[in-house]
Amino acid sequence: MQHEIIISGFGGQGALFAGQLLAYAGLAEGRHVTWIPSYGPEMRGGTANCTVIISDEEIGSPLVRRPTAAIVLNPPSFDRYEPLMQKGGVLLSNASLIAATSKRSDIRALPIKANEIAAELGAAQMANVVLVGSLVAITDVVRLETLDAVLEEHVSARHRDKLELNKQALRRGAAIAQ
Repeated sequence: MQHEIIISGFGGQGALFAGQLLAYAGLAEGRHVTWIPSYGPEMRGGTANCTVIISDEEIGSPLVRRPTAAIVLNPPSFDRYEPLMQKGGVLLSNASLIAATSKRSDIRALPIKANEIAAELGAAQMANVVLVGSLVAITDVVRLETLDAVLEEHVSARHRDKLELNKQALRRGAAIAQ
C-alpha cells in the first residue's frame, strides 16, 4: 500500500511538523518514506506545504500530483488541492478556517473544527496534530502508538512541556474522525 499525502497551510500552522511526524512514524514502522517541504520566504503567513509518501514498497518518485490524502489548513490550500485528490482519497480540512466544503462525491471529505478542538485542550496551535490524528484514524497510514513514540523522540527540549498535549490532540483527532 502506498499513501501519497499533502499537508498545506500558512507558515506557522505546523504543516511541515505534521508531515515530519508522519514521515518519522513511517520510518519507525519500517516503511519506505519520502518527505519534501516547500515554503515561501516569509517567516509566518506565507505558504507552507509538504508531501509525504509512505509505502510498503520502494517509492519510484517523491512527487505527489494526485494525493490519496490531504490535510488542508487554510482556504487557499483547500482551493488548490481539493480538485487534485485521487478518486477514493481522503480530504481533511480545518473547518475552523475553511468555510468551503467539497462538492466531490468521489472522495471522502471531512471538515474538522481543529482550532476549536485544540483550544479545548489548551493549545490552539495544535490544530495540525488534531488533523494528523484524524488522518491516521481514517487511513491507518501509521499507528497512533508509533506517533506517540515519534513525539517522545523528536519534540525539542524547548517544546517538551507540550508533549502530553500533542498526544491528547492526536487522540481527539482520531476520535472525531471515527
